[in-house]
Amino acid sequence: MKSLPFSAHGVTHNGCVRDHNEDALYIANGGPLFAVADGMGGHEHGEWASARVVEALSAVVPSGSFKRDTTAVSEAIHTANQIIFSADGVGSAHPGSTVVALLFAESRFAAFWAGDSRIYLKRGEHLVQLTRDHTHVQDLLARGAVTPAEAVNHPLGHVLVRVVGVEANLKLDAVTGSAQRRDRFILCSDGLTGVVKDAEIADAMEDSDAQRTAQSLLDLALSRGAPDNTTVVAVVCEEAKSASPRTPAAV
Repeated sequence: MKSLPFSAHGVTHNGCVRDHNEDALYIANGGPLFAVADGMGGHEHGEWASARVVEALSAVVPSGSFKRDTTAVSEAIHTANQIIFSADGVGSAHPGSTVVALLFAESRFAAFWAGDSRIYLKRGEHLVQLTRDHTHVQDLLARGAVTPAEAVNHPLGHVLVRVVGVEANLKLDAVTGSAQRRDRFILCSDGLTGVVKDAEIADAMEDSDAQRTAQSLLDLALSRGAPDNTTVVAVVCEEAKSASPRTPAAV
C-alpha cells in the first residue's frame, strides 16, 4: 500500500557545552519512519545506547500495512531495550536512551515514545504535544502534587521514570491517528525543549520547508547557549485524509 507523501529533514548538534553528542536520529531512506534517541550513561555509553535504538529501528522494513508496521516498530524498540539492558562491559554507568518514533502507513500515523524526548503535531494553527514526558515531575503534575509553575524549575524536572534499556520490560507508549494534508511534525530531544518554548516551536513550524524548520529550531537553541545535545527532525505531510489523534495507549 502506497505510503503518504511527505518531506523531512533532521539536524543534530553537540550543543554549546557538551564535547560529545549522545543523541541520534533516524530518517528512513525513502520510507515513512523517523526517530530521535537521546542516550545517557556518560561519554560513549549514551552514544552506544542511542545508536542501538536507531540500529534496531533501521532494520524495520515498512510494508505499508498500518497494523504490521506499528507492530514491527514496537518490536524493534523492545529489541533495543533488551540489547541495552543485557549489555556487558559497556562501563560502570549503565547506558539507556529515550526514544520517539513516528511512522506513517495507510494515511495514518503512529507516534511511539519512552522518556522525555517529544513529538509535536501542528495542524492548522493548533500545536499538540503528542507525547507525555516520562519524568518524575510530570508524574507529580498528573497527581496534582505540584503546580505547572512549580514544575518549571523543579529539581526533579529531568529525572526520568521510563527509558529504553534500564529495565527488562519496557512499557512503550503510543498514540495513533489519521494524518491530514499540511500536518507538520517535530521530533526532538530535550536539548531543544529545555531552551525553546512551545510557542516558538509552533512559530517555526509555520514554514512548510522541513529543512528550514529543523535548522531554525536548532539555531534558536544554539543562540541560547544549548547546554545539552540538541536534535530536531521536521516532517511535513503533503497529502492525506483528516481525523483527530487518539489517546495514548501502552503497547
